[in-house]
Amino acid sequence: MKNIFKFIAVALFATTFTSCEDEQDLMFVNPVGSFEIVSPESGSTVVITAETVNNIALTVTWQDMDYTTPTAVNYVLQVAADEAFTTPVDASSVTTTTATLTAAALNTIAINAGIEPGVAGMLYVRVKSTVGTQGAMEMYSNVITCMVTPFQAFTPLRDLFLVGSAAPTGWDNAAATNMYALYRDPANEDVYYYTGYFAAGEFKMVEVKGQWAPQYGSDNAGNILPRPTESEPDPSAFTVATAGYYSLMADLSNNTYTFESFDAASAPAYTTMGIIGTSTPGQWESDTDMAQTASNPHIWYKTGQALTDGEMKFREGDAWTNSWGNTTPISGVSTNGGPNIPVTAGTYDIWFNDLDGRYILIPAN
Repeated sequence: MKNIFKFIAVALFATTFTSCEDEQDLMFVNPVGSFEIVSPESGSTVVITAETVNNIALTVTWQDMDYTTPTAVNYVLQVAADEAFTTPVDASSVTTTTATLTAAALNTIAINAGIEPGVAGMLYVRVKSTVGTQGAMEMYSNVITCMVTPFQAFTPLRDLFLVGSAAPTGWDNAAATNMYALYRDPANEDVYYYTGYFAAGEFKMVEVKGQWAPQYGSDNAGNILPRPTESEPDPSAFTVATAGYYSLMADLSNNTYTFESFDAASAPAYTTMGIIGTSTPGQWESDTDMAQTASNPHIWYKTGQALTDGEMKFREGDAWTNSWGNTTPISGVSTNGGPNIPVTAGTYDIWFNDLDGRYILIPAN
């Protein structure tokens, strides 16, 4: 009987000690002091225009927040219409000490805050830090101001898709057809590129799935023949005499194009490709896989993918041996080992070409 009582006493002591130890450990994680925004300076100005729609509008950098015990810190960049942050917008969530906002994202925040297009208005910016998965130990940086002049409205960017017997999905241009997208030049929204396999046959380019206008054909002598509306006659198609890999460049401001043979024989043959980053479902922990087709194995896509504000990269083989990115949102030319791609929350059809590194995010209907 004495042994039983001794065992119970030891167990109670151990439980009490463990509980005290856990509480003590929790007490070790406490904020130390405060942290400050390093840049930009308070009172900086941002003027958003149609020409800067694809640019980074605001980059905020701050000091690391210190806690009594080394721990992972989560940061949220907050923007508000008033200094009290009555209804703050969580504009970006990161684990680093730098966050960026695209012109499109900042424009939306400014308009929603009541700033009139074309008129400078003040926004307030701060950073919130937390630890743990439950967002404990909230701390806030100092507040800076930013004078923002929003743009009236962004004209939806034009998208182009391949259709025809030489194209991957044939002549079916139904809205549900996954027609292959061309890649918009990040510096010139009238210039598009596509490098891939073309079958022998014909193709055209259309702007809207399920519609035959606007569409673009060719005189096969370097000139694009546009068809703006359904009431105008169909133009002749681009012709491909011999199946193979080609690079197409289409300039819709001058209605000119080039179509040149491309040597893909030495290109690496990847078997998996995915997106990864804070804007993706798997964050930086796991890839969201993309698809490819046998006829165009270098072109990868993911349709109807929901993304959050943040950043992403393309990654091969669920590893960091090969990963592609760049600083231009929506569309760009990525490089292997390049920087993270800024992303504004939305649902997108995502396309990536491992032959030339081009990518495009098209808002899904």
